[in-house]
Amino acid sequence: MKSLSAIKIFAYSVSAIALMGAMAAAQNPLPSPSKAALYNTAKQKLLEGKQVFSFTQSKMDIQGYCEAAKHYDFTWFEMQHSTLEFADVEKMIAACPHVRATPMIRLPDAQEWHIQHATDIGALGVIVPTVDDLDRAREAAKWARYPPTGRRSAGAGQYRSLWGNDYRQTINDNMLVVVMIETPTGVANAYDIASVPGIDVVIIGNNDLSSFSGFSQNDENYHQLVQKVHDDVLRAGKIFGQANAVYATGPYSKDSMFFQNGKSVDGWQPPKTTNVSAPPAGEESK
Repeated sequence: MKSLSAIKIFAYSVSAIALMGAMAAAQNPLPSPSKAALYNTAKQKLLEGKQVFSFTQSKMDIQGYCEAAKHYDFTWFEMQHSTLEFADVEKMIAACPHVRATPMIRLPDAQEWHIQHATDIGALGVIVPTVDDLDRAREAAKWARYPPTGRRSAGAGQYRSLWGNDYRQTINDNMLVVVMIETPTGVANAYDIASVPGIDVVIIGNNDLSSFSGFSQNDENYHQLVQKVHDDVLRAGKIFGQANAVYATGPYSKDSMFFQNGKSVDGWQPPKTTNVSAPPAGEESK
């Protein structure tokens, strides 16, 4: 009888462990190598170990957006530090669907309605700034994906006309959730933030990290903060990046994969721009 009981307990334990593993996989899905390539081409490149670069769209300009979007991995629609409205971004995305650059939006926060608006208008990724703790990271991940992996609700929008009638079945794999660590508090919590299921990429907000910490980007203390985030993100099995594309090359570029601005995929140069790796106006290092 004792042997039979022990066998039953062992069987229940194995079943429980398998169930926990299945639940964990469901919470943080990664596309299987056997699946077709993602329509989020920026995410596909990241999963292939390649760097991705954006241009920053900060104003309503359909013609300018559609031209620039032919030449970059993704568009960084700037809604944290601009007067862009969701209706503006919606029109720009609709004007040239399936252009090369994956549409992504940097939001001002991780509120449900902001993330729902971004996804409903067809963005394939969200970038959430100033993530200091687990709560903000969890909010970013939770509202960006449908159940069972998230809490995004079903609603109207142009997303299906852009990405197909099987959108509901495919978007969770294609969604790219990026969070920014920009303060010493965020650095301290970097491993916990990166470990949140549904967070795909963690990047350094270089200029704000310098501002909040009081260390210049040439200071060894600053480098130690970045190194900690780098180590924690990779330990959590997530993708690491830095906002400033100046860090895409050189000794400080190790494992940095995701950047705001930077080089185009085909050598195209934006009009009247001398340094494509420079931060947007107002975000320069001081």
